[in-house]
Amino acid sequence: MPASYLWLIPLLPFAGFLINGTLGRRLPRPLVSAVALIPTFLSACLWVWLWFTMKAPGAPESIQSVATLVGNSWISISGFHADFAFTVDHLTLIMLGVVTCVGFLIHLYSVGYMAHEEGYWRFFAYLNLFMFFMLVLVLSANFLLLFVGWEGVGLASYLLIGFYFKKDSAANAGKKAFIVNRIGDFGFLLAMFLLIAHFGSLDFSTVFSSIQQHPELQGGFLTAIALLLVVGAAGKSAQIPLYVWLPDAMEGPTPVSALIHAATMVTAGIYMVARAHTIFDRSPYALGVVAIIGAATALFAACIGMVQHDIKRVLAYSTVSQLGYMFLACGVGAYTAGIFHLLTHAFFKALLFLAAGSVIHALSGEQDMRNMGGLRKRIPVTFWTMTMGVFAIAGIPPLAGFFSKDEILFRAFVSPNPIGKLLWLVGIITAGMTSFYMFRLWFKTFFGESRFDEHHAGEHAHDPSQAHDGHGVHESPLVMTLPLMILALLSIIGGWVGVPEFLGGHDEIGAFLDPVFSVGTIQVTEVVSHGTEAALAGFSVLIALIGFFIAYALYYKKPGTAASYARRFPALYRLVENKFYVDEIYQAVIVTPLLVMSRLILGGLVDGGLVNGSGFAAGASARGLGSLVRRVQSGNIRSYAGWLALGAAAVIAVMIFGHSLWLH
Repeated sequence: MPASYLWLIPLLPFAGFLINGTLGRRLPRPLVSAVALIPTFLSACLWVWLWFTMKAPGAPESIQSVATLVGNSWISISGFHADFAFTVDHLTLIMLGVVTCVGFLIHLYSVGYMAHEEGYWRFFAYLNLFMFFMLVLVLSANFLLLFVGWEGVGLASYLLIGFYFKKDSAANAGKKAFIVNRIGDFGFLLAMFLLIAHFGSLDFSTVFSSIQQHPELQGGFLTAIALLLVVGAAGKSAQIPLYVWLPDAMEGPTPVSALIHAATMVTAGIYMVARAHTIFDRSPYALGVVAIIGAATALFAACIGMVQHDIKRVLAYSTVSQLGYMFLACGVGAYTAGIFHLLTHAFFKALLFLAAGSVIHALSGEQDMRNMGGLRKRIPVTFWTMTMGVFAIAGIPPLAGFFSKDEILFRAFVSPNPIGKLLWLVGIITAGMTSFYMFRLWFKTFFGESRFDEHHAGEHAHDPSQAHDGHGVHESPLVMTLPLMILALLSIIGGWVGVPEFLGGHDEIGAFLDPVFSVGTIQVTEVVSHGTEAALAGFSVLIALIGFFIAYALYYKKPGTAASYARRFPALYRLVENKFYVDEIYQAVIVTPLLVMSRLILGGLVDGGLVNGSGFAAGASARGLGSLVRRVQSGNIRSYAGWLALGAAAVIAVMIFGHSLWLH
């Protein structure tokens, strides 16, 4: 039975974490790499075996739908019961594939990227820990175990974002990610308390079947639960207003950025909303909130991404924007489209981050695109693989991003949501902006004249033998380029599992996820012909091409044009370049007042008054009492006799009067 081996999938990376975390400091680097890579690879192999076992033609229908592994009873108190249980259905299979396969490729890439970094063993220990918690999250059979994985990926992200802890910016970024996510987690906790109060359980099957058996349950407390879950999802998946931690997460090593943005942490919120779709479907208000948050985040983050100069920050805001697309899909009831985009996004976003890391590696740490250019022929493998990622995210057919993004836009257009057409319009505008800022990155990085210092680029080359031409710019080693090539291939063909019928496909991913989302999911009420669907898809491609040509004109044909526009509208440009001053507003309105209050209350009243005051009072009392008691030890025999007589009289008085009181 496949369920009997589910525990091995997360346990293998955890074993790698334990070995490297305890012994890694004393192990040679090749052995550290092996300890990190082999368990991750075996988890991916187990996923492949699980996939084919569950989907085998001769397998029972129950095995094809779901496999569950229940451990011993975990919590049983006051009528509440929770098992440490794993479960696998079609949604879990997709998430497991993303986490294990993309995660392994990122681990492999890290062997080359981190080859000369201090704390090599620590990095891979944290990376394996991240994988373990994410696998627990997607395998969990109840909200409580999901929350354990949820908190675990938050811990691992804190450790990895702050990996360069000697840098204040990295340490602060790690703390920021941790604290902002605690805000979202508070909402998740309250949602679980409400689930226990109303259903007496946190088990997925128990909660969802109870809702399905009672059609009268609409809105009310289900809306409260759904909105609290949205708070948790907004924190983990970096949506407005809790998105601010994700751009700062770029302070961690580039493979960490790829793992967080593509395969693990930020996808957790989307997965949770999709998993709890039965709750959301009973609350149109909550779904509307999800759709509006997603659309607003997609547009807002795309605006900021258009003017960023750090190559990793452009990709970071791109991730925030693409996650907004996934939220938008879930908000209009198109959960399959959201998961489809999560899948393709994992391929091309991992590719883009790792390719950006290859560029940074070639330029010895340079991340500012204003100091790049002309790299197309210098690092050809990186160029061609990143090109596939850029075209995929821009929505150019037949690459993966086109099919998943177009499915979201189409579902928004035909959704029963009263503002569905407006959501589609926001999505279309965001698609054009996405195309623009990604081709802007492409042109500024690989085309035009070189704007970097050749000598500086070679000072810290990881493999000096590659700089045989006398220059420092060099292609990355095979251990880094091989994952790029695999991810580039997936970015090309990954969307073919969702080719719509109007293009001659059968939407295989929709049919695959139908057993998960068919029950209780909002049905599309508007019937649209294939011609209309084709027209909508053609319009989205046209918008993507417009974004390409604008970037071509501003950054390739006439490179100084964009700077001249920025000088003509300095206030608007500074507003967007400074990210609409959201961080500064948060600092002034929330962070600074909290710090002042905490220093006043905790530092002044509690520490200074209560703690220090009580300590001082205790010391003064002890000194005062001691000064009185020490007079007993006078060294005078007559004084001792007097104290003895006084004590004897006190004992006799207590005996006499105490006995009288007892008799009464």
